[in-house]
Amino acid sequence: MAILVSGGAGYIGSHMVLELIDRGEEVVVLDDLSTGFWWAVPREATFVKGDMGDQALVERTLTEHGITEIAHFAARIVVPDSVSDPLGYYLNNTVKTRALLESAVRCGVRHLIFSSTAAVYGEPPLSPVPEDIALNPINPYGRSKLMSEWMLGDVASAHPLTYIALRYFNVAGADPRGRSGQSGPNATHLIKVACQAASGQRAGMEIFGTDYPTPDGTCIRDYIHVTDLARAHIAALDHLRAGGGNLTMNCGYGRGYSVREVTDVVKRVSGVDFPVRLSPRRAGDPATLVAKADRIRETLGWRPEHDDLEEIVRHALAWETALRTRNAG
Repeated sequence: MAILVSGGAGYIGSHMVLELIDRGEEVVVLDDLSTGFWWAVPREATFVKGDMGDQALVERTLTEHGITEIAHFAARIVVPDSVSDPLGYYLNNTVKTRALLESAVRCGVRHLIFSSTAAVYGEPPLSPVPEDIALNPINPYGRSKLMSEWMLGDVASAHPLTYIALRYFNVAGADPRGRSGQSGPNATHLIKVACQAASGQRAGMEIFGTDYPTPDGTCIRDYIHVTDLARAHIAALDHLRAGGGNLTMNCGYGRGYSVREVTDVVKRVSGVDFPVRLSPRRAGDPATLVAKADRIRETLGWRPEHDDLEEIVRHALAWETALRTRNAG
């Protein structure tokens, strides 16, 4: 029995692969390396370079390796890019997910864990945000993911496939053992950008909007350590293997930090007072986006181990040092 991890050479997918390998699972990684890195795949995993939309390749891989489960991470994720290239996002995130689902059904895959996003909520009127609130994504990225959630639910109703969709909030940090982290040079995530500024890879950073209705005027977000997120996927996998039903759940800690607070923590932990430029708001940024995270704790028994902003920042900074050393070599 093996599990296929699509996008397993990327940031979050590679941490899922590490968790699976650590507990002795047989893992097959499928990644086209458009944003992932070959060296992020541990040697204990089987690596297949290819596109998840290539159904012949996917079905050959599923059959040859006896794949019974899929953890589906492969996606394009940059919101502004989705606005400028909506067709590319619908192709990669929706059309190719549809192809992957068809291949999974044909090859008898039993369980699928889907990487979704808090972007399906758009600008929610409540905070913390519960899973059963009305969904109103405001950009092609969020809509591409919501359409995939709908497809997954319909496929599970028609075929013997069970699934869990996990809606991520703001993922940050790196593997505590230094084996993987967020490696793309053009990152847009706040903690990654701030750590790049602290390590001299950027001249500084921007804060977009200081007039939000929050205590310090900057946006508030729920930051979850990538290892805790990967372990949420492990809990989801165990739930499905034990005969559990289909679920959709938020992945977050249930509390948020403002952009200024995060920036101050990165400065304090790094000891570097890097420049910060104040800029106007970006369109579509809600003032506060925090997960109501009771369901995943109660249903899966998930208990985060790295729910500490300073620890998240320390791990992210350590990864920047490791990454510079790797790239220099």
